[in-house]
Parts: sequence; structure tokens; C-alpha cells
Amino acid sequence: MFNKTVKELSIGLSQGEFSSVELTQHYLDRIKAKDGEINSFITVTDELALEEAKAADQIRAEGKATDWTGIPFAHKDIFCTKGVLTTCGSKMLENFISPYDATVVSNMKTSGAVCLGKTNMDEFAMGSSNETSYFGKVINPWSDKEQLVPGGSSGGSAAAVAARLTPIATATDTGGSIRQPASLCGLTGLKPTYGRVSRYGMIAFASSLDQAGPMARTAEDAAMMLNVMAGHDAKDSTSIVKDVPDYTASLNNSIDGLRIGLPKEFFNEHLSPELQNILQDSIKQLESQGATFKEISLPHSHLSVPAYYVIAPAECSANLSRFDGVRYGHRCEDPKDLMDMYQRSRTEGFGDEVKRRILIGAYALSAGYYDAYYNKAQQVRRLIKNDFVSAFEDIDVILSPTSPSPAFGFDSKGDDPVQMYLEDIFTISTNLAGLPGMSLPAGLINGLPIGMQLIGNYFEESKLLNVAHRFQTATDWHTLAPKNI
Repeated sequence: MFNKTVKELSIGLSQGEFSSVELTQHYLDRIKAKDGEINSFITVTDELALEEAKAADQIRAEGKATDWTGIPFAHKDIFCTKGVLTTCGSKMLENFISPYDATVVSNMKTSGAVCLGKTNMDEFAMGSSNETSYFGKVINPWSDKEQLVPGGSSGGSAAAVAARLTPIATATDTGGSIRQPASLCGLTGLKPTYGRVSRYGMIAFASSLDQAGPMARTAEDAAMMLNVMAGHDAKDSTSIVKDVPDYTASLNNSIDGLRIGLPKEFFNEHLSPELQNILQDSIKQLESQGATFKEISLPHSHLSVPAYYVIAPAECSANLSRFDGVRYGHRCEDPKDLMDMYQRSRTEGFGDEVKRRILIGAYALSAGYYDAYYNKAQQVRRLIKNDFVSAFEDIDVILSPTSPSPAFGFDSKGDDPVQMYLEDIFTISTNLAGLPGMSLPAGLINGLPIGMQLIGNYFEESKLLNVAHRFQTATDWHTLAPKNI
């Protein structure tokens, strides 16, 4: 059963091939047997999952089932889940039991889906390799002789789906944290338009950049999950008041005449010959279905990384100020006074990467430097957005690499944080502009998966999913799995 897609599992449940309890137990058994090798879960909610599965079977027996009733899935451990440990991959929250559900969590519950547990992640979503989690690194299931990173920060969700420990998982993307691990683990990951999915109850890293989306094996599964996740939420002031279309309805639309842009800034001499060849093969495949291609320019895209690493740390330093040892979260033992409690609680509770970004952000927001750094970065952000707005006057979709390379070894970039930050060089501009973007499997380099990125205009997730689905009906890269699953 574990090799079936969400769509196939939904059909199997509706036809009585298996019950939700049987399906859920199947995945729980796989997690117990396999996750020790990859560490993709922080919390497995065995009892809760089986209770939800029994309830789903009862709903199906009453003839009230939806496509999602009884389908197992997993949540990235950044979503507050009532009565369940919600850690954000940090010692700061290692004992935090959420008293409420995030909107994404309640939406999935309402759909009838069954939560298997909470997946591992880079601490407070800060990382591109899943090496910063307090609960240990996540191993890419595609690893062979050498242990490889799954990407981050949604590395746990990506590894769990790639290893077939869950058919699908929620994830979040602040600068590439859905798309980059999707690329490195051979999956389909979608970051929706900013405001399309509620951020209520999603522990904040950078509030103007964070967005939740699905981590899936196919575009069809991603579309099914986005149907449930998306929608306006009055509890989130950044949530957009806009009807949610049926994202599965247009999957099979023809792409004949679709105009796809290729940013010349992304297709340059720095791309490896192997990646160049994979992208050219993908372009030919889409051309064979009638899509047309033209070179475009995003002239300010080279400023994305420096602008992002001013804006994101600035917002993180503000958001993480709430973790002070007073209200909830880690508190040091026997503080001698209030200042000692603040200092030691935060020193003990946060890891090195989180501390680094808090310090960078606090510096950028400090008196005398706000205009020179933060304000200037926001001005650059507008230029980056304007580049996209201009480009979409002549094209429908943008195609680019997702990540500069396939999965790399642990500690290979640990001594140089800037090299790690450059892993998101193709994805960050999409977050700065608030656009939807997705990664889908496009080939192998030295036996390891690598993704192709599609970027769309605002609220045109349906168009991205359509292109991705048409590509996946003509190729089989998305069907490949790690050897040892």
C-alpha cells in the first residue's frame, strides 16, 4: 500500500480494498520499522491516529466520506496541534504541548485525514539541510554509501514522504524550505502565493515570507491537499479573501500555447553541465506538448540572497523575542534575577544558527543601521517583485533550477554559513515577491534526484499544477524511489 499515491489510496478506501484503520496501521508499522534509519519524525501519534482512523471508517460507513476521509498524512512540527508536542525542532519548545490547533491542522482534521505525527525540521525553520534540529539530523532516504542531507527546513516531511512513511505531509517555505528538500528528495513540493494558506498557529520565523504548502509525490496529490489547506482565515491578518478553486479540475488542461520564461540570470555558466542537460530535456518535453519558451530577465535576482538575509533575520529577531523563559518554553534553572533568566533561558534554548540569525536581525534593526540595512533591503525587495510583475506581462510561467546541486553530505557546508545560504539562491526571490512556486522531479545526477522549479503569477497555483501534472504524465521521474525503502 505504501507505494500508492493519495489519489490511489482514496480510490482504494472508497472501493473497500482496505479500511482506514488497516491503512493507518500499515504506515505506523513502517514508521516503527524504518524511521530509526532516517529520523524524520519527532512525534508519532499512534493512539490518536488509530482513533481518527476508526472515526473515518465510521463516517465512510455512513456514506459521508470525502476524498480525504481516512487518508494518513503527517504535519511538519511547526504547526500547533492541540494536545500534541509542538517543538519547531528546538530545545526551547521541547516540552510544549499546544493548547490549540493551527488553522492548517483544523482544516486537515475537518477533511477527515488521519495525522500520523509531527515531522522533524531545522530549528525554527532556519536551515537548508535539516542539520540544525535539536532532535537530531534527518537522513535523506536516497543516501547510499554517504549520509546525505534531505534539504531544509522541511527535511523531515520530505524524508518521510520519500521513504514512504507517509503518503503526503504539510511543510512550510520561507526561502525555499518546501521546494529545496522536494528537489533533494525527488518529490513534488508547492509553495502557494503568500496569503493563500493561513499562518495562524504556524510558529513564525519571518512573518512576511512564511507560507505553508504540501509536500507530495505527485502534482495531483499536491492539488488535492491544497484544496484542503487553502482559504481565507479571519484569525490571520495576512490571509487573502479569495475563493479557493478546485485545484484538481484543471490538471489535465492542454498546455499548448503556454508561454514559459527562462531567466537568463539562472541559466548561466555556474550551472553544472548535468543540471543544464536535465533542464534542457525538461524544456523539450514541455515543448513537445505545445509550450513555447523565451528568454526573460530578472535583473535584480542576484540581490535576493543579501536582501533575504537582512529581512528574514530582522523578522525572526522580533518573532523569537517572545521565547524569554517567562510565559512558555524553556526556562533555565535557579536564575539569580530576571536578566539572568532571560539570558540563560535563551542561551540554553536556542541553537547556534538561530542565535546567529537573531543577532544579525537585531543588528539590522538597531538605531543607526535600520535605514542602511533593513530599509534598503525592503527597497531591493520591491525591485525584485517589480521584475516578476514585468516578466509576467509577456509569459505565463517561469522555469528554472530549484537547487544548484543534488543532496550533499552532512557538515560539508557547516564551516561556511554563506555557502549553505546559497543553496536557496533560485528559490528566495519567489518568497520576497510573494509568488507561488513549486519543485518537481526532473532527473538524476549521480543517481540522486534533482528538481525543476516552476514559478507562477499571483494565485495561479492551478496553472503550475497543470504544467507539473502534464510533465508527470509524460515522464516517470516522480515515480522513482530510494533503493532501501
